[in-house]
Amino acid sequence: MTFLRSTSTTYLRLSILSALGLLAVNTAIAATPEINDSELPQVELDKIVVTATRTPTKTSNVIAQTRVIDKEDLQRYQGQTVTDILKNQPGINITQSGGMGTASNFYMRGFDSKQVLVLIDGIRYGSISLGSPSLNLLSADQIDRIEILYGASGSSIYGSDAMGGVIQIFTKGNSVKQSNVSTTVGYGSNNHYQVGVTGQLKNDTSSLSLGVSRNETDGFNAIANPSTYDYNADDDGFESTNASLALQHRLSDSLSAGLSALYSDSTTDIDSAGNVFPNSYSDQKNGSANAFLQYKTPLTVSKLSYGQSIDKSTSHDANSINYQEGSQFDTTQEQARLETSINAQPGTVIMGAEWLSQKLDASDVLDFSGFPAPAIQTAYDPDDRTVKSAFIGYQLSESYYDLQANYRVDDNSQYGNESTYNLGAAIHPLAGMRIGANYATGFRAPTFNDLYWPGFSNPNLKPERTENTEVFVEYTNDAQTSRLTGYYTDAEDLIANATNINEAKIKGLSLTSDWSMNAFIFGLGYDYLDAKDKTSNSVNYDQQLAYRPKNSGLIYIGYQQPMFDVRLEAKHTDDRYTAENNELDNYTLLNLSGAVYINPNLRANLRVDNITDEYYTIASQFGNEYATEGTSYFTSLTYNWF
Repeated sequence: MTFLRSTSTTYLRLSILSALGLLAVNTAIAATPEINDSELPQVELDKIVVTATRTPTKTSNVIAQTRVIDKEDLQRYQGQTVTDILKNQPGINITQSGGMGTASNFYMRGFDSKQVLVLIDGIRYGSISLGSPSLNLLSADQIDRIEILYGASGSSIYGSDAMGGVIQIFTKGNSVKQSNVSTTVGYGSNNHYQVGVTGQLKNDTSSLSLGVSRNETDGFNAIANPSTYDYNADDDGFESTNASLALQHRLSDSLSAGLSALYSDSTTDIDSAGNVFPNSYSDQKNGSANAFLQYKTPLTVSKLSYGQSIDKSTSHDANSINYQEGSQFDTTQEQARLETSINAQPGTVIMGAEWLSQKLDASDVLDFSGFPAPAIQTAYDPDDRTVKSAFIGYQLSESYYDLQANYRVDDNSQYGNESTYNLGAAIHPLAGMRIGANYATGFRAPTFNDLYWPGFSNPNLKPERTENTEVFVEYTNDAQTSRLTGYYTDAEDLIANATNINEAKIKGLSLTSDWSMNAFIFGLGYDYLDAKDKTSNSVNYDQQLAYRPKNSGLIYIGYQQPMFDVRLEAKHTDDRYTAENNELDNYTLLNLSGAVYINPNLRANLRVDNITDEYYTIASQFGNEYATEGTSYFTSLTYNWF
């Protein structure tokens, strides 16, 4: 690693001094009256989610494992991206080729991000060429909350790409409680600064939220072995402008309408193989917009929505004698949906239909397989597809049991009809205890890169398919929620190297436990994952799939007072194998976050990651290893006008 460790030590000292300074401020103002308790962090163990069932449901009644990252949790990630948030959640492992904005991937329950569906306010988000969503470009400060649905039950609710789970991002302003204006300024490692402002208005019938922020950082050099392929060993900076919009209006007691949008315009410095293009960079435009009408009666709720998401990336070589424009991928997904939930007494029936159009402008894709010879332009044909879907589900939550069943049919213009279903049930043998099981089928249609990428093209690929079984035991009371989940997945026709020959068996255990006792919060997460390649006659037969650690876990403890809160967390990741079958060493990270409520309007935040300055590598590609920056920090001030 080429950056100086002394720099990281300086960051650590600055962070400790900052923390002591915040503590001193807290002591000095301990007697400050009239603190607004609604602005303080709250721990709510039983939360409401919509992603797991398509209808508002308590987490204590959901069959599948879920996790909610709410507004209070997000305060700890000022100045960071959605990828930074996910990497600190149980059961999720990431790879990344550097700092903020650089290419990243995440893995959940043995599946990579191509097999986990990401939604923004109900609209599909992601690149239909690569298949994975650019969560490394979405800023945390424009988000209201994130819901994570683990496992394959989402396939029968949302269709393709949900084999490994569903992650839904809700735009800031979806739950405005009062009119306010909020301003945040922050500074951190590698000359990273952030400025942002959000304004929210609310009256008896309407709410409006507008937010905008700017992030810039000089970045750091992530090339751990710069001699390989002679990569340019320089800092890779990142800058982004982010905006969010949410508008909701009640037209009558029965009819309401709204729209929301999330947008990011960013530029990322990237490293080019061979050092031929030393000043390469990538421009990205990402986001989603959604509009809806909702009609309520005493027995039904019907919602008509239309939305669109974009994922546009263009690579450049600036300041090069042999200037050459790189590849361009312009993804657009349009989605229309009509759904109705019916109070069936007992239980709730939900049914609906969807229309999805996916289009890709990839006419400038260049084949560098003969590098450094001139690149060959490659066309993607066809470069669009449509999917028409219908779904129905039933959910019942009673004192002694919970039930959930879903069935979905997708008519894909390239692959014809695909149907998926799930059945789940749980019983309550004792007060606070649930025991349950779920069975689900899933599939994923090949991406356009799977079909047409130069040198790895195969337009005859079939969709991937899975069968999934999950069992769990859960215990909840006023102080804690604990859950032990076991799962088994049989995956067939997995796509690798432009073929459908791959099979895999995935089994694992997931333990989560979250506690709240007086002023203390604490918890843990542990995941055991056995994800093996079971492809017959394969050189990798019975080997662990790439970037799937067998053991991973986290522990956290926090302390909350009216004037401040602090949280310390440790996350461990086991050894992993790369796609080239190289082994990456295990690592344990210790992170600290905290806030001081200086007065009812002013809050100071501090986050220090990798306090112990652990050296570790999180990705390897084409023989090159990508490391991390060591200890880093970010501190911010937020002022609210009520």
